[in-house]
Amino acid sequence: MRVLLDKLTKIFPNRNKKAGGEVVAVDHFCFEIPDGELVGLLGPSGCGKSTALFMICGLQKPTEGKIFFGEQDVTGLPPEERGVGIVFQNYALYPHLSVLQNITFPLENLKGADKLTKEQMKEKAYEAAKLVQIEELMERKPNELSGGQQQRVAIARALVKRPKVLLLDEPLSNLDARLRLQTREEIRRIQQETGITTIFVTHDQEEAMSITDRIVVMKDGKVHQIGKPQEVYDDPVDLFVAKFLGTPPINIFDGRVKSGRLIIGEEEVLDVKGAGDRDVTIGIRPEGFILDEKGALSCNLSRVEVMGRDVSVISTHENCQGGTLRSIIQAENKVDLSKKKVRFSLKKNKVFLFDKESGERI
Repeated sequence: MRVLLDKLTKIFPNRNKKAGGEVVAVDHFCFEIPDGELVGLLGPSGCGKSTALFMICGLQKPTEGKIFFGEQDVTGLPPEERGVGIVFQNYALYPHLSVLQNITFPLENLKGADKLTKEQMKEKAYEAAKLVQIEELMERKPNELSGGQQQRVAIARALVKRPKVLLLDEPLSNLDARLRLQTREEIRRIQQETGITTIFVTHDQEEAMSITDRIVVMKDGKVHQIGKPQEVYDDPVDLFVAKFLGTPPINIFDGRVKSGRLIIGEEEVLDVKGAGDRDVTIGIRPEGFILDEKGALSCNLSRVEVMGRDVSVISTHENCQGGTLRSIIQAENKVDLSKKKVRFSLKKNKVFLFDKESGERI
């Protein structure tokens, strides 16, 4: 099911009476999600991603704008008439019901031609359970399940009606690291098997980049960038997007451009023709450093962390924001720990220049 958001806006009254005014949670969100895509809404807490999700499913009414499923305007429809399935952060399972009863619960409210017999509901519940691989747990209660199993029950309950759109609100935040990895892979598998258009809300950029077809990066209710995960990582539109994506995070330097040369401190580190003479903020991805005894950028060596196939070089530079920078180099490169200085050449495609005031990409 294609989903179209047209200038979607949500404004709340400010709870702080002294401050007054209004809080714009989502600000004129325009986006089209093609049929069958898995899209991630990504951003820090309070950026408006969950609010956008709740408007899509009908739990909150937009202040302005419209929502279309296919050609149908669903902006005014109640949640039960939209054909959506939603999985909440806290799973919201009924503790007194078995797994089977939790999954069949949405089917019990069907009326008219859609009404099902008990056998039909059970059959559909087992189909959904098989999809998430919990069919052997159907007689258990939620308190007899692990966190990952409870999450699968919640997904099966959302899928049992074969929704037009599946909505996931931070579904992995309550799981431990290993289970998060396993469950996000399962979510991707289920989405690909069913072909259901899916919107996945998360603040974890690694989750969003690993399983989505496209990501929407948000901040303060506004959309900063939309694109395929790797494209957004490789070509951020502004400093916020560059800093938000990437583990380890991007290294930020104060620098300047003069006569087509990029200067950090007193060192000319790169040719940047066409940028114009100005002070700039420089972002360098950790993998953008090349260990080079004749490299243009010199840093003070702090330590080296061996991570198997990679080596992380921790160093300092007076022009690096925060002081410390992290460079990822291949393990076969040997760092001379007896030296106080380490020198790097830079990969041009991993260096980004931003306007000092606005943060916009130059």
